[in-house]
Amino acid sequence: MQSVSGLAAAAVHGIDFELSNLGLGYGGKLALRGVNGQFAAGSMTAIVGPNGGGKSTLLKGLLGLLAPMQGSLRCRYPRAALGYLAQVCEVERDFPISVEDFVSLGLWAQTGALRAVSDAQRAQISAALAAVGLQGWQPRWIAELSGGQFQRMRFARLWVQNPPVILLDEPFSGVDEPSIDVLLQLLQQWHARGRTVLAVLHDRDMVQSCFPQALALAGTQLAWGNTADVLPALAAARRWA
Repeated sequence: MQSVSGLAAAAVHGIDFELSNLGLGYGGKLALRGVNGQFAAGSMTAIVGPNGGGKSTLLKGLLGLLAPMQGSLRCRYPRAALGYLAQVCEVERDFPISVEDFVSLGLWAQTGALRAVSDAQRAQISAALAAVGLQGWQPRWIAELSGGQFQRMRFARLWVQNPPVILLDEPFSGVDEPSIDVLLQLLQQWHARGRTVLAVLHDRDMVQSCFPQALALAGTQLAWGNTADVLPALAAARRWA
């Protein structure tokens, strides 16, 4: 994946990702093909489609974890500038680390492996935990958290990272309704501040009410554009299948 220099010079109406006949896959076998379009800076897009349709594969391509097997993919940012939340099943929840230390990983670009977290950065961590409703949870072990609390903590790590682009893979899977409400509100705040948000989702009502743009995938691109136009195309493809 190629990156465009000038992180701070991103224009309001610029393009964060440009995809041209993109094909991605594993072990020389395509899992997704024929994706064409652009994710505009500051857009909020739901990536929808059936299981195995290539949604997570696309996120890995956008992150630079998969190289294009066909076509091209251009990103205006270096990989380190992208915020990513993998599916919760990919995270080791029993790892012996405190909530504060976990959230501090969002500051990795500033602290690296050796630099200690400063008082100012600890204040950032406290503010991030307050933003997700986990005030005072810094000393707790992450294994003590419920599913919703664990996901709130992961959003707090994104909060301190402060990336211009946020990629989320099924961020609300297994999360309780109160936590979903808190995290959705946080996503909408980030979007209102000009950040680009891309999320793999399965809840049609949530997509319809909260995400202005949508991309439907089923091994290939079904539709991409305004959510009101994309969801009927996805439903038609499912009926045909």
